[in-house]
Amino acid sequence: MHTQKLDDSVLVSNYIAGNERCLEILILRHKQRIFSFIYSKVQDRDVADDIFQDTFIKVINTLKMGKYNEEGKFLPWTMRIAHNLIIDFFRKGNRMPTFQNTDEFDIFSVLSDNTLSAENRLIKDQIHEDVKKLVEELPEDQREVLMMRIFKDMSFKEISEQTNVSINTALGRMRYALINLRKMIDNNNIILTN
Repeated sequence: MHTQKLDDSVLVSNYIAGNERCLEILILRHKQRIFSFIYSKVQDRDVADDIFQDTFIKVINTLKMGKYNEEGKFLPWTMRIAHNLIIDFFRKGNRMPTFQNTDEFDIFSVLSDNTLSAENRLIKDQIHEDVKKLVEELPEDQREVLMMRIFKDMSFKEISEQTNVSINTALGRMRYALINLRKMIDNNNIILTN
């Protein structure tokens, strides 16, 4: 089988067994996604390059020491390393990351904590992005009720009047929206606490 088409887990095993080319394929395969993630947090190309390189130095060291045990989860594992290095970057320079919220709603506006550390801000921002993407994937009727209830603080009576459905239907849609969100959160391995 052609090396380019092998699963990440096979490439990792082959690299650990001594095939250096397999690491090169892994880096090329995931470079864009990992670099974009890093850059989106630090907003500086040079810093992003440094963190990207440090991420793969850590990946190589962990693999060479035989401490890798994330069978079949190479990308999430590498992203976690990158995420931790980003947090270290903000801690070292005592820099506070600035995230602009340009959307109509902010899921964390109700959870405002003025004493958030750089690490907590980073984690909260990532959770915000993850959950926002999942809300967008909900069916239209469920998304509408969820937005009205959580982000516009409307009662189910107001929701039923605005959407021309019974209160029970509005409640049902909200229930299904939450069930679907929970499933999507589980399926995407999103952790909502830090």
